[in-house]
Amino acid sequence: MVQLVLETKKISETISRVVERTFKMDFSWDWPGGVAFFGVAEAYEATGEKKYLQYIKDWADAELEDGLPPLTVNASAVGHILLTLYKETNDQKYIDCAILIADFLLNDAERFENDVLQHTVGGTKYQFPEQAWVDTMFMAGYFLLRIGRMLDREDYFNFGLKQYHGHERLLQDDITNLYYHGWDHIGQNHMSGIFWARGNSWAAYTMSRALELIEVQHPSYMIIADSLRDQLSALVRLQSETGLWHTIVDDPDSYLETSGSAGIAAALLTSGKLYNKYIQRSIEGILDQIREDGSVMGVSAGTAVMYNANGYKEVPNKRVQGWGQGLVLAFLSRLVDIESKNNK
Repeated sequence: MVQLVLETKKISETISRVVERTFKMDFSWDWPGGVAFFGVAEAYEATGEKKYLQYIKDWADAELEDGLPPLTVNASAVGHILLTLYKETNDQKYIDCAILIADFLLNDAERFENDVLQHTVGGTKYQFPEQAWVDTMFMAGYFLLRIGRMLDREDYFNFGLKQYHGHERLLQDDITNLYYHGWDHIGQNHMSGIFWARGNSWAAYTMSRALELIEVQHPSYMIIADSLRDQLSALVRLQSETGLWHTIVDDPDSYLETSGSAGIAAALLTSGKLYNKYIQRSIEGILDQIREDGSVMGVSAGTAVMYNANGYKEVPNKRVQGWGQGLVLAFLSRLVDIESKNNK
């Protein structure tokens, strides 16, 4: 198998630049900041750089002074950093807030068939009744597994597993093994039927991380592992020569997209040496998208389940986005973490 060639110093310096640029952006208590700061927390875990932890602590403390806004599935992504902050500081306020989010998901969030969470976002303007979006696997499913394991709460953990299994059943295509962006349970269809890059990364990345939390003897382990195995096998065959994936992964006429590529590449890292050739391409391709000031470029804007393929192709990708910063940090941090473990 191909050995990864890692310039650890360069990657660590790039992480620093991306983190610093991220904190020149403004985030409310919602999913863009949730994903961005998840990446910063991953960078802290990988590098041990204390100022990264302080950055997210300062942001969370300021937000918590005002109290929580109305809770949604999408905004549950902020819960990820609360778990990191509690683990590192043992401050009860962080876990109390995380429990409020988990209780909302478990008891109050809207759901449909077999307790699959309906994708909800902030405000009343955007309503998606009985729709499952693959984004929920990151925003809520993975968070529930993490807090369930941390607190030994089987109710949280099992409800998180239910989200993985429900989204696999509704969204993973049994021919291509790719994940659709969404499912409309009322209409009994996948709406535009698009295999969206960032959506596939939400699924792949969080399945790869979920397997770290599930005992191999648990039946869910093999369900998730097999779903991930088949998805990654399909995705590597769609990677472009640049190391990135197209925003519609099976449409080479759609533009290349950085955030989804980073999430997919991070998931590939869980396969050992099997996909090193593709990961090496991704390292080069993703680093090429990072400006000197730490701005991650080539990231598609926030994307609903669009009406058709042209809708995805026309989503703008010129601006710096929190989820682009966060997913790239998650990928680069996994590289540092793996290199560190290999050197022990």
